[in-house]
Amino acid sequence: MRAVTIVDGDLRYLEHPDPVPGDTELVVAVHGAGINNADLMQRQGFYPAPAGSPPDIPGMELAGEVVATGRDTTRFSIGDRVMAVVGGGAQAELALVDESAAMAVPSHLSWPEAGGFPEAFSTAYDALFTQCGLSLGERVLVTGAAGGVGSAGVQLAAATGARCVASVRHAQLRDAVATLGAVSADPDEALGLGPFDVVLELVGAASISGVLGAMAVTGRIAVIGVGGGARAEIDLLAVMQRRLRISGSTLRARTRVEKAVVAGAVEHHVVPLLEARRVRVLLEATFPMDRAGEAYERFGQGGKLGKIVLVPPRP
Repeated sequence: MRAVTIVDGDLRYLEHPDPVPGDTELVVAVHGAGINNADLMQRQGFYPAPAGSPPDIPGMELAGEVVATGRDTTRFSIGDRVMAVVGGGAQAELALVDESAAMAVPSHLSWPEAGGFPEAFSTAYDALFTQCGLSLGERVLVTGAAGGVGSAGVQLAAATGARCVASVRHAQLRDAVATLGAVSADPDEALGLGPFDVVLELVGAASISGVLGAMAVTGRIAVIGVGGGARAEIDLLAVMQRRLRISGSTLRARTRVEKAVVAGAVEHHVVPLLEARRVRVLLEATFPMDRAGEAYERFGQGGKLGKIVLVPPRP
């Protein structure tokens, strides 16, 4: 098989041995693989793949068709359409997926949409509902709301009956984000629309101090992005006085069991919304895998609305 391969910080499309499934694994012919910040960090040498994942093939989400199965797999068969969050190796012609992390792809979903769904919606769901316990009628702020996770978070909050404010830095994207079910505003204006019960923090250090001042009593903040910096000075007295809770999250390094729990929750609660077209995967662009360098460059430029997804090269 061929795969996007990190070689001394460069991206090349190289030959690799075909993967062989373990007892509980599927081999998937990849038809869509979303790009995420973790991929850029891995390319730069700052975020190595977890043990058991290819160290030089990036990609932590994919969708495709099952082409081989391990001896202990029970749910999916050859030819089935699946999507999943994986530890790495998604940006390849073939990839390994533990069956416990795989979700069925709705019949109406295109391959690029399916390839951009797992990480964004799993991260947003886990942060909003599992970590922050978002409830009906609460007020939510999503910072960096135009990206893949941000746009997923806005839609999930709106679908649950929360009142959502989307912080969007690029003015040309605000109207589109507003159609997802949020009041869309520039970052400073958004902070004035609180107080917020829950914040999905996708920006990081450049945002967190302002967010703390906009929180309601017993508010919850889930930090899942640090593109605006990873180190910040915070007012602990404000945290104490408002009885705030700040948590952080990544999906990639979780155990097999933990990933299976997240996948099960997303398949039960979010995929039905996708099937009913109450939420959708926003696509900024698709690129063939042999042009991964261009795709990563576009991802790093910012100003995106939704996901950038790699697809198989054109014949």
